[in-house]
Amino acid sequence: MNEDLIYLDHAAATPLDRRVLVAMQPYFSEQFYNPSSPYAPAIVVRRAYEEAKHVLARHIGAKSDELVMTAGATESINLAFSGIEGHIVVPNIEHHAVLAAARAHDCTLVEADSRGFVSADSIKAALRPTTQLVSVAIANNELGTIQPLRDIAQVIKFEREARLLRGDITPLYFHTDASQGVGQIDINVARLGVDLLTLNAGKIYGPKQVGLLWAASHVRLMPQIVGGGQERGLRSGTENVAGTIGFAKALSLVIEHRKYESDRLTSLRDGLQHKLTAAFTEAIMSGHPKHRLAGHLHISFPQLDAERLVFALENRQVLVATGSACAANKGTRSHVLTAIGLAPEIADGSLRLTLGHLSTEENIARAGDIIVEEITREYARVKR
Repeated sequence: MNEDLIYLDHAAATPLDRRVLVAMQPYFSEQFYNPSSPYAPAIVVRRAYEEAKHVLARHIGAKSDELVMTAGATESINLAFSGIEGHIVVPNIEHHAVLAAARAHDCTLVEADSRGFVSADSIKAALRPTTQLVSVAIANNELGTIQPLRDIAQVIKFEREARLLRGDITPLYFHTDASQGVGQIDINVARLGVDLLTLNAGKIYGPKQVGLLWAASHVRLMPQIVGGGQERGLRSGTENVAGTIGFAKALSLVIEHRKYESDRLTSLRDGLQHKLTAAFTEAIMSGHPKHRLAGHLHISFPQLDAERLVFALENRQVLVATGSACAANKGTRSHVLTAIGLAPEIADGSLRLTLGHLSTEENIARAGDIIVEEITREYARVKR
């Protein structure tokens, strides 16, 4: 990577950790065997694959036979929604993958507040007798707002108990897309109170196009890819051994260093936030001020064009985003910012700055200076 480049879009993608690459490399070359084959070298590969799944499961407090390995979070989300025949409840600020999967069913979109926070009471109000799935991301990918999953889990628990008292056996599952929060907050499935959980290796310095869905044993899923019956018969096809081993290594590393890295990123983010808000009193911060991912900083500059800022900053070797990579690729205004009530003239001047392993005191200080210079230049231009 260009040493002069300052990368502030870790929420979109993270670089592969060198230690992860080292763990994966043998399974691209000498350990290339199909883990379903019967001979000794393939059995060794099968054991390595199963051990990697065991590591992944242990880190989320689950059993390895409850995991389904996928080609990323989007596939995991679609699989999580696969067995649902009834009503679905999701917040209106969810990732496009969740919203698209929900809209294929009868669904209710719950409104988040102006901080991107989804209350347990709002979820409770949206439940119907026919509701079979509630899906709430552990943290919003644009704002970084961390959601009260445990409180929501209690609402769902009470609804299940009420149904049983009525003799109603309609299932009710709780799913979370935890792709954005891994390495910064606890993702133990029992403590969160969820029935299904989605993870994405590409967000935690692991290989891209590798994900998983954890589903508790009582959850009914429908196969999305049929064939040889791999992954509990839910996701057929030769297993991605190298990807799974890389995922396990990446998850182990981010969990091992979670406390230190969260503290480090919080300090860097707060320093950058202070510099920008001190320079521009008109700047507007979005996201929950207390319950927010350590590496997320969402800031809006009213009357400015964020797309112009992105290109201007790229010319100065600073890479930032206007929102999720999906929305940016489509050239559309963020549905998240619209949902939390930001006026167009504010939303259109919004930047999402996300910090991570590549962030240092030196490059964040330099990025802050460059951003201040470019925003000052843009304000001078629009006021002429």
